[in-house]
Amino acid sequence: MLAFFVCFIGIILISKQYSEGSEKQQLQLTTSQSSKASSSTTTVSSSAKKQDETEDEDEDISYKPIIDVSGWQLPSEINYDILSKNISGAIVRVHSGAQTTAENVATYANGLDKSYKKHIEEFQKRDIPVAVYAYVAASTIKEMEDEAESFYKASEKYKPTYYWLDVEEKTMPDMNKGIEAFRKKLESLGAKKIGIYVGTYFIEEHSLTTDKFSAIWIPTYGYDNGYYNAAPDTDLDYDLHQYTSQGILNGFPHALDLNQLSVQKQQKKTFEKLFGS
Repeated sequence: MLAFFVCFIGIILISKQYSEGSEKQQLQLTTSQSSKASSSTTTVSSSAKKQDETEDEDEDISYKPIIDVSGWQLPSEINYDILSKNISGAIVRVHSGAQTTAENVATYANGLDKSYKKHIEEFQKRDIPVAVYAYVAASTIKEMEDEAESFYKASEKYKPTYYWLDVEEKTMPDMNKGIEAFRKKLESLGAKKIGIYVGTYFIEEHSLTTDKFSAIWIPTYGYDNGYYNAAPDTDLDYDLHQYTSQGILNGFPHALDLNQLSVQKQQKKTFEKLFGS
């Protein structure tokens, strides 16, 4: 009888230990699952937050056309108040090239544009960011450097957002050397942001390199009917696209060159790069 009683008590103790062990395991499992769920929720929440932040960064505002103007667009024909309301930025020609030897309607004999001061001052008065450009047409390294110096000295007091080299024709046997001499001279004088305007066909035809420029501006017109037709068919990492020479905007009675920021990039960042302070 005593043996039976001892056996019975032992069974009860073993059952109790098993029950307590099962409860402990269940509690640990529940805690582990709860912790994993919490961690998963935190990870998902963090990922969602990052995605929202990226979407916010990529959300573009709508930009108006960017125009490029020179002395051929007479200030007397421009209503700067109205035109400024229809653009996001302006690129003003300051120098017409070292090949200039005679004065004309738009240019002085020394190559400086006749209207650059007026254009820059009027746009800046109306808080339109202004970049500047020079038509590159020198035939020697010395001429390239001289034109760069003239371009910089005429422009720098206006604190342009960018200095652009407009390269459209071959004026030296080695245009790469000439263009680099111009760019390097500008840089040595203090220009920090220097870009190149050049056609993709011209790059291929003359094996030009654009690596040392911090921005690229290319012309491709499509139908050239005053409207944007399509993105350029190129692998070039461009920033600005001149899409027509026949654009019409309120504030000027004639055709204008119209440009837009690259559709391949986040436009807000590109605009800040090209026209930010």
